[in-house]
Amino acid sequence: MDSNEFRKARELFRSAVIELSEALPNLKKIQQVFVNNRTGNTGKNGTKAAAIYTIETPVVYNTALDDITNKDEIKLILVADNPGRREQAAENKRYLVGPSGKIAQKFFRDNPELEIEFYKNVIILNKTPIHSPRTVDLRQLCRMDPSLLKLINESQKTMVELLFKFQKALKCPVWITGYSEMRKKGIFEVYTEALKNIYAPLGIDNAENKNLYDQLFIFRHFSMNQFTIDLNQQAKPKETTADALKRIGAAYKARILG
Repeated sequence: MDSNEFRKARELFRSAVIELSEALPNLKKIQQVFVNNRTGNTGKNGTKAAAIYTIETPVVYNTALDDITNKDEIKLILVADNPGRREQAAENKRYLVGPSGKIAQKFFRDNPELEIEFYKNVIILNKTPIHSPRTVDLRQLCRMDPSLLKLINESQKTMVELLFKFQKALKCPVWITGYSEMRKKGIFEVYTEALKNIYAPLGIDNAENKNLYDQLFIFRHFSMNQFTIDLNQQAKPKETTADALKRIGAAYKARILG
């Protein structure tokens, strides 16, 4: 780990969240109205919407990064979608601490051959730090206030820039999960284009830069166990979990980034 570069990236992340929060003074109110209106509504699958909760952190910086020291061994950067209900709670302000985080933690616990402890060897970033109950709800928030769209898109570009800085500092693989919304007209299409702009031009004559691109992988989301189900379905006989992950993650990267 390049401790100095890591600290710089972390402070840039913190500053970006502060600037975004200041640029969206009405966001908390809009989010709260949306959450209040969701309660009691029935979704397409017949399930009830989540109960009302208080919006505490409209734009979430991952405070878990503040616990990292130069003595820690970070083996993986995991990129999720955006902060949900539990992530935005004042008592947390950490990424992937809800149901998807528990599934991710179980995945690494069930695959000790990867030698990765989820809350010890992994740092977590998001495609945007803006909170919504579910990722797809970002669309509805933008309908409530069209000015949000531009800032959500700008935040995606910023998060890709930060990802690149963190990876250069940590020199470790990156797993970007939840590729479905990264496609054309998806919520995170801007994130995908930013990835192409930053990672695709990495010179093949520059071994360090090429390694960063080669260590970038894309997967399905951990939510509803999609990640593990997909891995089990695509794994080949006698293939190690690590090799299967590299093959699958590289194939999705080629599909999404071209």
